[in-house]
Amino acid sequence: MSSKLSRRAALSAAATFAALATLRPAFAQEGASLAARKSVVAPLQPVEVDVRIPGYTGPAAIVLFDDRKRFAGVAEGRVENGVGTLIAIPRGALGAQWAALFASGQFVAANPALFTLDARTEIWTGQERFDRFVPNAAAIFTAATLSYTIGNVAFRGYRSPDSPLIWLRDHVYAQRGARYFDADLKTAFDDFRRYQQPDGSFPDFLPRPPWTDRALRVPVEADVEYLYVQGVYEAWQATGDDGWMRGHLEPMRRAVTYSLQHPLRWDAERGLIRRPFTIDTWDFEYGPTTIDPDTGKPAPRHWIDDKTIWGVFHGDNTGMAQALTMLARMEERVGDANLARVWRDVAAGLMRNLNALSWNGRFFRHHVPAQPFDIPGVDRERQLSLSNAYALNRGVLTVQQGQAIIDEYIERSKTMRAFAEWFSIDPPFPPGSFGLAGRSGELPGAYVNGGIMPITGGELARGAFRYGNETYGFAILEHYWLRMLSRGRTFLWYHPDGAEGVGSEDTIPTDAWGTAAMFTALIEGAAGIEDRGVAMRDVIVSPRWGATGLTQAYVSARYPAGDGYLAYVWRQNPRSIDIDLSGAFDRAQVRVLLPLDAPGDVEALVNGASVASSSETLRASRYVIIDVADMAVVQVQVRW
Repeated sequence: MSSKLSRRAALSAAATFAALATLRPAFAQEGASLAARKSVVAPLQPVEVDVRIPGYTGPAAIVLFDDRKRFAGVAEGRVENGVGTLIAIPRGALGAQWAALFASGQFVAANPALFTLDARTEIWTGQERFDRFVPNAAAIFTAATLSYTIGNVAFRGYRSPDSPLIWLRDHVYAQRGARYFDADLKTAFDDFRRYQQPDGSFPDFLPRPPWTDRALRVPVEADVEYLYVQGVYEAWQATGDDGWMRGHLEPMRRAVTYSLQHPLRWDAERGLIRRPFTIDTWDFEYGPTTIDPDTGKPAPRHWIDDKTIWGVFHGDNTGMAQALTMLARMEERVGDANLARVWRDVAAGLMRNLNALSWNGRFFRHHVPAQPFDIPGVDRERQLSLSNAYALNRGVLTVQQGQAIIDEYIERSKTMRAFAEWFSIDPPFPPGSFGLAGRSGELPGAYVNGGIMPITGGELARGAFRYGNETYGFAILEHYWLRMLSRGRTFLWYHPDGAEGVGSEDTIPTDAWGTAAMFTALIEGAAGIEDRGVAMRDVIVSPRWGATGLTQAYVSARYPAGDGYLAYVWRQNPRSIDIDLSGAFDRAQVRVLLPLDAPGDVEALVNGASVASSSETLRASRYVIIDVADMAVVQVQVRW
């Protein structure tokens, strides 16, 4: 093969890494070299490369290939009297990048590791409310981390904001945001697997002496099994570790089978998961304070007995429907494809039955009892509970349902007395409906009985971005930033007047659960990076910064537990929007949110060439949709 290679050829499919690697430098003189001024660089952040070609003056170019041996761009410039500096834009898969130096079209030098591309989660917009959101959230996750050993067993996870224990529920929801910073996502699920019962059920929390030496299940809970599936899925999604996930496959099958068949959890007549009458997904049921059979002390009604009021709570079923879809994806990857079809069919059946029973046209009824009963002083048909916000992001709703739920929250915000519409439940139950042994929550407006919760706000914000209410989503994020995260203090719940909710002597001001909900709304909603595969190999990119008045942003989202990441530079110009992408993706769907004043006809381009596109309208929001596949260099432009 000739040692001469033009830039045009370098950019062509024929100019592969393998071909370049076999070339020999053309210049007889020695000493030609190229070296980056930084050994580790961030995606899409320019890096200076010093070039030496003794005795040469003229044009020069560097051709880059990423760690997966894909073409990753060209840096062009000029060499004067043997020296020059070229500006490279790092792109593609993480790891060392191979580079070839050309002078006047001739290959003169190579560097097998010009620099190492690495990424971390960060956002830069020039606005503190977004730029500082990321490190402040990371600090909350760090503060909520528990690590300890019992014997020779290591325990690690995210503690409850109101308890010094690792509860599966709190950990799973915290991990969803923390996985953008945390490299250890497996330990907690390995620990919970150790305590799975023969019937497939799981405990609520792990042992932690001296508080408890046992892993226990609160009997009224019906959500623990789907949470285990969700947590394993989202840890696997971040790590990409098929072998580890395979080791949890059988426990996950047993877990969902328990929920879908055990008479304590399954309402065979309605074809839905059942539970005692609790407030949303919480662990105490309706009725007066009772006596803990283990301690003999007054306690909430955690127990199932002849006074238990049974019924269907919507969140158990939307959560299970999501988990079954997640399990189906894992089966399709390493398990049984026939079982995957079964799980998807069961999920669809759950949602059909739930919609028929619980959907009232605006939101899901809080709890539909098996036998009619009345609670004086509350209109239960109006009670809007927090898992309606969760349903927005579980992939189980129609567009019309999602928009109806968001509209309900917006309508209530117009007449509320609370500082935010992030209700745990609205309206709350009358005093004493739920006996909590004198603790917070017995009175309306406290804890989960009408307290204001960032977990609701975060899910509501993410759903708002999803269903065409971008401005509303940004308003929620800004409210959370100004009132809570910017101060480094954030609690599980707040009183309606804004006072911090302290539920017990173990309450901490670093609530990872609510922070994760808000942070995920920032990354997946505002920044618009959604992983629909594993390790960000199949992504949706929907930058929504234009809805809040910004004109440029740099975003990088990374899973430190693996090599998955996605970064972009977004710019909104008077007559175009430009998005420069970098990542480990094999496929990406780019959804470009147009300004309200953009004309009907627009043109989509990828790397300067016109491409086919489609469009989607959600309320007043119009997106141009472009699909790209297996390219390290992706520069999207939509112009008009």
